[in-house]
Amino acid sequence: MGKDIVSLIEQKRGGFSKGQLRIAKFITENSEKAAFMTASRLGQKAGVSESTVVRFASELGFEGYPEMRRALQEMIRSRLTSLQRIEVAKTIIGGRDTLTAILNSDMEKIMLTLGSVDRAQFDEAVSRILGAGNIYILGTRTSSALSLFMSYYFNLLFENVRTLNENSTSEIFEQILRIRPEDALIGISFPRYSRRTVNAVRYARDRGASVIAITDSDSSPIARLADVRLIARSDMVSFVDSLVAPLSLINALIVAVGNQAQDRLSATFEELERVWDTYGVYDKSET
Repeated sequence: MGKDIVSLIEQKRGGFSKGQLRIAKFITENSEKAAFMTASRLGQKAGVSESTVVRFASELGFEGYPEMRRALQEMIRSRLTSLQRIEVAKTIIGGRDTLTAILNSDMEKIMLTLGSVDRAQFDEAVSRILGAGNIYILGTRTSSALSLFMSYYFNLLFENVRTLNENSTSEIFEQILRIRPEDALIGISFPRYSRRTVNAVRYARDRGASVIAITDSDSSPIARLADVRLIARSDMVSFVDSLVAPLSLINALIVAVGNQAQDRLSATFEELERVWDTYGVYDKSET
């Protein structure tokens, strides 16, 4: 929803009840923890009932408490340090089994992504990739794993794929120095957003290239610079970035592009099979 809850609280503070003022105080002072609490848990911490918390969310203009909590998460997640994320994980998991908690959280993020992804933007991304003169793929830090996954499969389809390395900011600019309007840059970035990725995306946009952003929110730094935005829910679990939903979205994008380039894909794998067989890439002996 993109609402700044702290600003909303300040705007509406004059009309709050005593219970709502206690909730407002707790959220303002403990936003990193409040963002991942259930309505019941937040009520306990603020010394009010769960129903008071739900009414507080409505008072701020949200359809319900889950929407308010998501907005609060979006507000704070990009500024959390690794140590703060470890503390947040304790709040999220609590006394639950870690395996169950994490897998359930990942499944929830995939379903949220499926329900909110813009299909027209997805189709536009496929079209721009297929029509690009060169395809540049950039993801730094933890997003580099996503960029390598995409690059591997796109290299099977196209001869014009360039995976950008992140050794230094200057080297990234050297790699995209001659990006042109007929090219496309796919930028992948999730909190905490990398300044290198943002600067490279801005340069590509300024050069007139198509920019496709794969990120977590329409308000993320690279989304605001992009022609096409693909939004996937990510999560922060302790010091680990949960990128299951973004990976699933990228997987769908690869398959969609492959379906549109079926003849090229078939020819590639026919040639690969001959190479693999000729040079004994795979062991065919029985064990």
